[in-house]
Amino acid sequence: MSLRVGMISLGCPKNLVDAEIMLGHLREAGFAITAHLEEAEVIIVNTCGFITPAKEESIEEILRLARYKEDGRCRVLLVAGCLAQRYPGELMEEMPEVDGLLGTGMIHQVARAVQRALAGERVLAVGDPGCSYEGAAPRLRATPRYTAYLKIAEGCSNCCTYCAIPLIRGPYRSRPLEDVVAEARKLAAEGAREIILVAQDTTRYGLDLYGQRSLPRLLKELTEVPGITWLRLMYCHPEGITEELIEVLSSSPKICRYIDLPLQHASPAVLERMGRGATAGRLREIIGQLREAIPGLVMRTTFMVGFPGEREEDFQQLCDFMREMRFERAGLFKYSAEEGTPAAALPDQVPEEVKEERYHRAMSLQRQISLAYHRSLVGTSRLVLVEGRRGRRYVGRSEGDAPEVDGRVIFSAHGSPLSPGEFVKVKITRAREYDLVGELA
Repeated sequence: MSLRVGMISLGCPKNLVDAEIMLGHLREAGFAITAHLEEAEVIIVNTCGFITPAKEESIEEILRLARYKEDGRCRVLLVAGCLAQRYPGELMEEMPEVDGLLGTGMIHQVARAVQRALAGERVLAVGDPGCSYEGAAPRLRATPRYTAYLKIAEGCSNCCTYCAIPLIRGPYRSRPLEDVVAEARKLAAEGAREIILVAQDTTRYGLDLYGQRSLPRLLKELTEVPGITWLRLMYCHPEGITEELIEVLSSSPKICRYIDLPLQHASPAVLERMGRGATAGRLREIIGQLREAIPGLVMRTTFMVGFPGEREEDFQQLCDFMREMRFERAGLFKYSAEEGTPAAALPDQVPEEVKEERYHRAMSLQRQISLAYHRSLVGTSRLVLVEGRRGRRYVGRSEGDAPEVDGRVIFSAHGSPLSPGEFVKVKITRAREYDLVGELA
């Protein structure tokens, strides 16, 4: 009987793709994959190490999974991903429960690492950050059959002053366009109807390989792939929003009228200290161009509060910007000082209680904006991707809702049962802060 391996993946979709590739390699090596950790003889946790709360969650999960070595069948516990890459010495020294580490650049060696650990070796497989995605890689997807993430690049070269990703994942490295398109074709052939493009900065795609930003070219190629209904774009840097890209985004019905554009702040002083490049004026210009070219566009962004030196005046500029731009979706988080980043050494670190208070004020504002937007949709019909049932009603997502980070469309339907992965029209009858309620149109 094959040895059974269980895996938990934490953090972002980019990390999930790494986990799926590791599962693919393990299956090819003859291991059996199980979702029941109590049955697993090997457990792998693919960790996040981006900010302090994510690191804390990863540590807690490692300790929780270590209990399966006492209460379950687990013989080997491996830690992979960003935390392993960032703190290999500390983890090996301070966590005897861990039988090995696998860095972000070593995921293709996961089967060998498991075999070494089963043989009694305490494995330290941490090298250069970030793996290479050239050519086809085996992949066992953890997402529903109808939705798949497609990683188009690895690493980051933007070097924002608060961010540790270049330390953990290395510089930006685009995948060859033909490899990305080939994988999209494979995913569509397997039943994926929604393809979500991810990278640390999707708009930078191709600059390192082809000498120019090539996301527009890639999107044109992907719209020709049979079987895809939705192409969704995540993690766009504002400096990469060009006229060519906007034209492509507005030209194909397959490309969701949705863009994830993390802006981080709106105060000129804070943006400069963050090393973000674009000014508040330029951000307004970009947003205006997108909204004019793409009617009905849903914009998701991310803002950070409590960055070093952020004054109440800076925070008010951020809130005023949120009121003016009225982003349909926005995530807020508190600044976390990360070792090795320039921002961690900046003066005027903001007290935690001030960060917390500003976070709640900004969240309250965004909830009001989100509710007002959803109320404006009452009476309209939306194309919805069915995901399943919740009691007597169905649950799905519109093109304005990315999985995990956005809300849902909850709706009633009579007649023949609907299947997950099916697209239906839903008339919106009621609005909530994050979800929409409706009935089959």
